Amino acid sequence: MNILSAIKSVRIFPGKNKLQVLTTPWSESLDTSHVLDEYPRPQMVRNHYINLNGYWDYKVYAPKGHLKSSGQLLVPFSPEAPLSGAGFQLKPNEILVCERLLPQLQPPAEGSRCILHFGAVDQYARVYINGHLAVSHIGGYLPFSADITEFLTNGDNLLSVRIVDRSDTSYHSIGKQKLKRGGMFYTAQSGIWQTVWLEWVPDIYIQDLLITPCFDKETVHVSLTLNKPLSSGPGTDCVLCRVLDAEGAHVSKGVCANQSDSMCHYSCYCDVDDVHPWTPDTPYLYSLEVTAGADCVTGYFAMRTFSIEQDSKGIPRFCLNHHPLFLNGVLDQGYWPDGLYTAPSDEALMYDIKKMKELGFNLIRKHVKIEPARWYYHCDRLGMIVWQDMVNGGKYLAPFMTWLPALFPKLKTHFSDRFYSLLGRKNIHGREDFERECLETAAALRSFPCISTWVLFNEGWGQFDSKRLTKKLKDMDSGRLIDSASGWFDRGQGDFKSEHNYFEKLSVIPDKRAFVISEYGGYACQIKEHISTKAIYGYKIYPTLEQFQNAYFNLRRTELEPLIEQGLCGAVYTQVSDIEDEINGLLTYDRRFCKLDS
Repeated sequence: MNILSAIKSVRIFPGKNKLQVLTTPWSESLDTSHVLDEYPRPQMVRNHYINLNGYWDYKVYAPKGHLKSSGQLLVPFSPEAPLSGAGFQLKPNEILVCERLLPQLQPPAEGSRCILHFGAVDQYARVYINGHLAVSHIGGYLPFSADITEFLTNGDNLLSVRIVDRSDTSYHSIGKQKLKRGGMFYTAQSGIWQTVWLEWVPDIYIQDLLITPCFDKETVHVSLTLNKPLSSGPGTDCVLCRVLDAEGAHVSKGVCANQSDSMCHYSCYCDVDDVHPWTPDTPYLYSLEVTAGADCVTGYFAMRTFSIEQDSKGIPRFCLNHHPLFLNGVLDQGYWPDGLYTAPSDEALMYDIKKMKELGFNLIRKHVKIEPARWYYHCDRLGMIVWQDMVNGGKYLAPFMTWLPALFPKLKTHFSDRFYSLLGRKNIHGREDFERECLETAAALRSFPCISTWVLFNEGWGQFDSKRLTKKLKDMDSGRLIDSASGWFDRGQGDFKSEHNYFEKLSVIPDKRAFVISEYGGYACQIKEHISTKAIYGYKIYPTLEQFQNAYFNLRRTELEPLIEQGLCGAVYTQVSDIEDEINGLLTYDRRFCKLDS
């Protein structure tokens, strides 16, 4: 082990370096009257929707209800993000209230319902229409919606969102957010950070749509839920599915049958003849049209399957469509200097994916963050496999969780994750919330073809009961793979033996599961014209770009690539971009410079 590099990378105490505001190319051309106005949900598109992004009024209330500040901020950027224009950090004991008047709303037909959607609000949200509570939601990363029809009036309608964010003072899922940022932890954000939108739907409408390809059977399974039953009997409404190829030609259709006593759940199989398999090189997508009574939505799917299969030498390999594929991956934490969790534009979301493909990667590990639906859509259509992390919660207990297993590797496999207090999971409500959010994350994202693997726990952060949770997640989504314990505290379950290696020579650890190095590299190189702090955090630091490039290519050529023959199935380099103090990205934080470009 390179002890010196390991010691240099330890940051027990947060840094105090003030952040310098950086801009990305997309924030400079941002039109504040058209902010992220693409349809937010590509898997369930209707013809019309109303985007509510833009300037909202805000008020911050201190304890005991005292008004602390007020003004306007640009939604969907958090108040901590420079692009919001607000410029404040919401404290755990404060309340943020965001408000705006809704546009004049005219139902398109008698009996139409108005649905209000939030992509994500961090962390507790209570939503009011004209003073009436429409919906409440806990958790800062998942979408939610409400039928607000009954609360609307013929005059002005006021939308108000009351927000509390405990951030890292509580057990809730927080990813890499920290109120005292520094090192490998970044600026905490709060509030509305994904698109807010309205759409009119018929009285009976499709609430949820799940599209599951059955690659080996050359069919696709469509399952949907309605808000209430359709009428039944001869000549009445039914649920129809229509499959189209990439050129828009008709492939097949199916009639969905009711699947429950509630008469709200329907499903069917549609044949897909002459299958075009989805791969990173040929990301072929089929379209799907679903009609239920007066409602109609369009989505898409891909014909592909992920599996672990043995090669001719008996080595377990990751396979795409039953063909071995080496996963050349890169870690992506989804931070932006101007928008924090929120990319400034759809083009910015696409840039990172395209640039990583250009550099030869076929996998992105989305690290302890959930992106807006459009990010996964771009991975689907551009051809990028995704490993999706569950967002960690619990109390972070450095240095025990992060550094002791790195220094004493036997802890990785000889430590039980039922020691709740030692792993920051003493609070039973925190464990219950994490389990619920895992299943909700899988439910929200499982129609996206690009996602091959769920990553349940990372480096023991808030890890608990991983054997039971791995089985529960597998039972829910049997068509995907699971990395149960990325890095350490491996309990022997899941589809991968998953190691992190920053300080030792890369090697293969034989296992009955497929072996992956799910984090490595982390080489740091400061590009001074593109930094947000003077601090330097990384796992090996190189003073010049030439030294960085030589070290990167030498690591891949002499250590990584020879391991593929020995059984290495995939490797994830840290990381896509610099983030604040952490400058081990292949791109600078402002996305203006690529460290691997000659």
